[in-house]
Amino acid sequence: MSQHSAIPAHQPAEGYAGNITPRDAVERVSKGAVLVDVRTVEEWRSVGVPDLTDAGTAPLFLEWNRSDGTRNTSFLNQLNALKGRELLFLCRSGVRSVAAAQSAAAAGHTAYNVLHGFEADGGWRASGLATTTHSGQAAPVPGTDRTDAGE
Repeated sequence: MSQHSAIPAHQPAEGYAGNITPRDAVERVSKGAVLVDVRTVEEWRSVGVPDLTDAGTAPLFLEWNRSDGTRNTSFLNQLNALKGRELLFLCRSGVRSVAAAQSAAAAGHTAYNVLHGFEADGGWRASGLATTTHSGQAAPVPGTDRTDAGE
C-alpha cells in the first residue's frame, strides 16, 4: 500500500485514541469513521462546517457545550447509536474536542481529536479542506429521532 492510501498513524493522547490531522480525518471518514462537530449551533451557522460530500456523508453535529456555556448532558447518550464506529471529534480550535474525545473514550468509544479544530492555524479551513454553510439546525442523531439541540 502506498503512503497516500494508508491511513496515517495518529499521535498518542491521554485518555483517548489519539490526535489526527484534518486531512487524516477526511481519509478516515472515507473509510467509515464519523466526524462529530462539537461546536455550538451558533458556530455552525456563523462560521461554516466541514463539507464531506466527496466522502458521501456529512458530519454529525452534536454540541459539547450549549451556547449559554452549559454542558450538553445528553452528549454520551446521543453517541450510543455509534458504538463500534470510529469517532473523530472537531471543535473550533481543538480544546472542546479533546474533552469530548476523552468522555467518549471513557464510555467505550474509539475516539480521536482532530488537531487544531475548524478555525485554528493548521485546522480544517487552514488546511484548505472543503467547507459549507449550515442552517443551524441540528442533525438527527443516527439511530434515534432526536437532535443534538434538544428539539
